Amino acid sequence: MDVRVSLIGFVVGALIGLTGMGGGTVMTPLMIFLFHMHPAMAVGTDLVYASITKLAGALQHIRQKTVDFPAFKALTLGSVPGALLGSGAVGAMQHWLPMATVNLFISQLLGAVYLLTIAAVLWREYTRRHRPAPAAVTVPLPRLRLGLLGLVAGCIVGLTSVGSGSLYVALLALVYPVATAKLVGTDILQGVLVTGVAGLVHFAFGSVDLPMVASLLVGSVPGILLGSRMTVRIPDGAIRAGVLLMLGWSSYSLLLR
Repeated sequence: MDVRVSLIGFVVGALIGLTGMGGGTVMTPLMIFLFHMHPAMAVGTDLVYASITKLAGALQHIRQKTVDFPAFKALTLGSVPGALLGSGAVGAMQHWLPMATVNLFISQLLGAVYLLTIAAVLWREYTRRHRPAPAAVTVPLPRLRLGLLGLVAGCIVGLTSVGSGSLYVALLALVYPVATAKLVGTDILQGVLVTGVAGLVHFAFGSVDLPMVASLLVGSVPGILLGSRMTVRIPDGAIRAGVLLMLGWSSYSLLLR
């Protein structure tokens, strides 16, 4: 076990539990730039790690009753086939194309998705300031839009490991505005399913570093439990700002590789 890796896992786990963000958006670039992993391996490793980590956070949110199960079911109808499609595409590319080409493609795609995530989160913050508080609004469940959101985001997660937190939270807030704690809880439970499905496909193609997963989990499980308990107490604006700064740096670095 690498203590440094476990410490990073704890910090990222706390971010996921607190904001619903921080999995692929933070861990994948850390594995690429800090631990020098190939992008394809970093994506698969992060997906397996994120699924197990988010399971602990999801159980905490279920106990707190901060999960919207109807929205979760609607998202699942699209997210599972989307995750299978995205992760299967990566596996097919690894089989038919040179590894250097696959890594370059994933690096460029990651950079583009990080930019999209920044735009989505900023748009979420803008609309939040110009809309009524979610608690004061009764919103019908938009099943079709949630299913389409799940399909697109699930495909992105399967390709890049990004989106199970940051994109889902930002876009879900636009499609189906609810209280922040319930938004995060629904996102984390959805992330368990999506990253789990995609991670299994990546594992089948040999794109998972299991020792790295084990070291990360030693820190991330207590981290996400702590972060999940704090969602109803601490404002997450400063944390989101830090995540956005890291996304900007990561996208710049990946797109200029």
